[in-house]
Amino acid sequence: MRSEYCGLVSRGHLQQTITVYGWVHRRRDHGGVIFIDLRDREGLLQVVCDPDNPATFRIAESLRNEFVVRVTGKVRPRPDGTVNANLVSGEIEVLAGEIEILNPSLTPPFMMDDDNLSENVRLEYRFLDLRRPQMQKNLRLRYKTAMAVRVFLDQHGFIDIETPMLTRSTPEGARDYLVPSRVHPGEFFALPQSPQLFKQLLMVSGFDRYYQIVKCFRDEDLRADRQPEFTQIDIETSFMNQLEITNLMEELIVSVFKSVLDVDLPQPFPRMQYADAMALYGSDKPDLRVSLKLTELTDAMKGVAFKVFSAPANAPGGRVAGLLIPKGGELTRGEIDAYTEFVGVYGARGLAYIKFNEIAKGRDGMQSPIVKNLSDDALKVIVERSGARDGDLMFFGAGTAKVVNDALGALRVKIGHEKGYAQKGWQPLWVLDFPMFEWDEEGKRWNAMHHPFTAPLDGHEDFLDSDPGQAVAKAHDMVLNGWEIGGGSIRIHHQDVQSKVFRALNISAEDAEAKFGFLLQALQYGAPPHGGVAFGLDRIVTLMTGSESIRDVIAFPKTQRAQCLLTKAPNTVDEQQLRELHIRLRQAETKKA
Repeated sequence: MRSEYCGLVSRGHLQQTITVYGWVHRRRDHGGVIFIDLRDREGLLQVVCDPDNPATFRIAESLRNEFVVRVTGKVRPRPDGTVNANLVSGEIEVLAGEIEILNPSLTPPFMMDDDNLSENVRLEYRFLDLRRPQMQKNLRLRYKTAMAVRVFLDQHGFIDIETPMLTRSTPEGARDYLVPSRVHPGEFFALPQSPQLFKQLLMVSGFDRYYQIVKCFRDEDLRADRQPEFTQIDIETSFMNQLEITNLMEELIVSVFKSVLDVDLPQPFPRMQYADAMALYGSDKPDLRVSLKLTELTDAMKGVAFKVFSAPANAPGGRVAGLLIPKGGELTRGEIDAYTEFVGVYGARGLAYIKFNEIAKGRDGMQSPIVKNLSDDALKVIVERSGARDGDLMFFGAGTAKVVNDALGALRVKIGHEKGYAQKGWQPLWVLDFPMFEWDEEGKRWNAMHHPFTAPLDGHEDFLDSDPGQAVAKAHDMVLNGWEIGGGSIRIHHQDVQSKVFRALNISAEDAEAKFGFLLQALQYGAPPHGGVAFGLDRIVTLMTGSESIRDVIAFPKTQRAQCLLTKAPNTVDEQQLRELHIRLRQAETKKA
């Protein structure tokens, strides 16, 4: 039997005979003595095979990378000058007395310590990719994070309750993943985008404090921080106001970071209103490590001759803003062109700029094609509001508020990290007071910014009928280093208020009853005040490990095309399965050139 993990053998095992199991990480033949680096989940162990033991030596000669073996041998000190201080086992080695090949291996498509790998190759051979030390480290840290969450919530009276994976489709958010019912022809279940409604029902049921670490599913376009299936730390509690909930959840995250990383997050977390976050940072999840801020210029540009600025400044929903870059005058033309191309991804049609060479000379000390089109008063406002100094540069965004915020917000983060305007460390933040609704220009209707079960701020209930765009929600998002890691709200616990929200969303009474009748009914049976938060476990662990994508902290993730390269899912099914589900496929239409 195994007596110890490879990576945990240390000086405390000197002169002991041990048995270890693992994979051959590397075999080295040094002048008749063979060295094997044996690897398991805990790390590496150096095994020495001496020709004085011919049977063992012959087996050692046949070993190749990724053979899985059992080794029995005696622990001895490494010779002077060969100690590896980076390993727990770095002061010792094992003189092999017996080696058994448990299974050989084909030549792997990559080395386990190779960091320069194609992601497609990694995902296709994920079972090998997961052997790599970095992936082992990532998934073990994920486990520790989940355990730390469970310990904290258990200590604070929360109960882990499972909610259904097969539920009804309520297409008010992202697309649902649908599951056809065999026993109810033509009807479908949906995989949950969130346990939102069930956790509210658990509050109505009197469980008071609930949590669940749960899989959720959304059929949406993917990016680095999204997957079709993801893991949520879902939390709900009754009889606590927003300040109490956010304080407790802040304590949770602080506790987890201390337990897992031994990191002390700065407390208390700053709190910022949504409107201020958008105005100053162009984002509802600002990266506070970057010191750069936006300068509001909409009012100052209404009367200028430059139509690129004045037109959006006078248009409903338009915005003109600047991003001041200290010492930005040193930027080359090539860098400015690259930043112009970058903001184009966010819908910006260009990126105007002014270099402030010598501000005391007024417009004569400013370098830019647009200076001649701006009044002296407008130029004065730009300098005064931004605090510009000689040698600085300001980029401008003009257009709809969304385009300006998206473009300058992303540019702010990009330049901040590239040009040294970002601090190191952790910068958490609460963003509060989100709008309840956002206008869908294409559908000509209001949509819920978070979800339709979020309560309005006190005094904003009347806006639900008269002016939904003015209604502000009791919503709270936790942001860390520019990533939204959690979002929640105080929920609606009165049936009449919930019905008003449905009307504001253009959901008729009939549709509301058909889709959410069970919730409306439950709210009439003594529903307590309640609220909660859902944290993205994948995102939290991605930040903790310093990974660039959540795919690096998920054991078997999907690609950005929502495919599993390992199992080749999704895949076709046979006609018999389709018949049992009462499904007939339509052939995709082919368009003629």
